[in-house]
Amino acid sequence: MHRRFFLIGAAALGGCASVPASPTVATRPVTLDAAFVGQKRGQGVFRVWLTGDERRFDARLDGRLSRGGQRLTVVEDFVYDDGQTDRLTWVFDRSGPGLWTGRREDTVGAAQVVEQDGEVRLTYTADFRSPSGVTRLGFADVIYLRDDGVIVNDAVVSRAGFPIGSVRFEIRG
Repeated sequence: MHRRFFLIGAAALGGCASVPASPTVATRPVTLDAAFVGQKRGQGVFRVWLTGDERRFDARLDGRLSRGGQRLTVVEDFVYDDGQTDRLTWVFDRSGPGLWTGRREDTVGAAQVVEQDGEVRLTYTADFRSPSGVTRLGFADVIYLRDDGVIVNDAVVSRAGFPIGSVRFEIRG
């Protein structure tokens, strides 16, 4: 009996996407640096699929290029709906045409970035802090620029290799 529930649960989780789909709305091409250079504000929501729980947040971003455009530093100031605040800083280094690697205080290893077909794909593992503690999560993001000028970051979130939720973060200049 327990084995049947495990197999059904594993099949259901396996049916969930492990990477976000490309956008279905009209978009314009975007690169990592074009998306994040300058001061921006955004709102987002983290959703856990199984429980339906949500955690909303606001963020201020400040992105700057250095080293002749080869390094992008993005300071992120978060305020969550439960009052928690956090400051995280991404440092991305260009590693080739359309390729970047990055690190942030909470990442485990390096993040990988690929700019392709007018969108940005970002994958990384991070130790995510919440009021209940720290959880190691995998993120697979697609970043795109809608025709209305809003930058959208959609992510599938995994734990121990299984997709468990999503993040949608909309950024305005």
